[in-house]
Amino acid sequence: MDLREVEHDLGSLIDGNILTMESMKKHTSWRIGGPADIMVIPAGVEDIRQCLRFAREREIPLLIMGNGSNLLVKDKGIRGIVLKISQGFNQIGVRGNDIVAGAGALVPLVAKRAAEAGLSGLEFAAGIPASVGGAISMNAGAHGKCIEEVVRRATVLTPEGLIADLNKEEIGFRYRDSSIREKGLIVLRAVFALEPGDPADIRTRNETNLVKRRNSQPLEYPSAGSVFANPPGQWAGWLIEQVGGKGMRVGDAMVSEKHANFIVNLGEATASDILKLVERIKRLVLEKFNIDLKLEIQVVGE
Repeated sequence: MDLREVEHDLGSLIDGNILTMESMKKHTSWRIGGPADIMVIPAGVEDIRQCLRFAREREIPLLIMGNGSNLLVKDKGIRGIVLKISQGFNQIGVRGNDIVAGAGALVPLVAKRAAEAGLSGLEFAAGIPASVGGAISMNAGAHGKCIEEVVRRATVLTPEGLIADLNKEEIGFRYRDSSIREKGLIVLRAVFALEPGDPADIRTRNETNLVKRRNSQPLEYPSAGSVFANPPGQWAGWLIEQVGGKGMRVGDAMVSEKHANFIVNLGEATASDILKLVERIKRLVLEKFNIDLKLEIQVVGE
């Protein structure tokens, strides 16, 4: 693939930004990852349509991403095009008791806007470092609640470039997952169904949840949140702690001393370091508990 040619030809079709050989360290919460051949930051829906068509016609691999808070990019980077849904889709509005938010809006900002409007229901999400699109795709959750509980519907773009409105059932929510990625859908915006409440009380619950997060998670280091999904009836962090995982280290990747289901980047960690640590943890938990831990993060690239 001739990157200059792709950049030129794609640039004639879209209004958004195009970056070549863009380091994914800048776009993931782990601050890890090699370069993406081409990164497109679309300005609107038509840019996404053009990018989908362009990639399909030229048979170029295409990866859709949001805030990069659940993503491990391998050290050689990503071949093809990365489509990052961000500032062109970050609008947040209030419609009655609903919040309407673009897929690129950050979930904590949506929760803050809901509090300002006196709308309750998103307090649990005040500290989730994801975009709305990513949070819906992975059914993000915290404090025993998840996005599924407050979504009324989502507007998506199909692989064919058609816009469709999906209700909660059609999104196909599962534990820390949905049918969005497997169907090749791109979330454009979502409507959250909330309840009227006292703004001061809602802000207090937001702050309480943020304090809990600061006290229980290693926010002083780059991470991707929970690395492993909780097995049925178990807590992944507890299992990892029981096999001596806390403080385990490969290079600059370390299992957090504060929360064993977090692997933190102490400074110069590579994706290879993270994956070696993941395999070591999986092996120890399998040997001791006969439980095969499943990743909650998405691993991409080469």
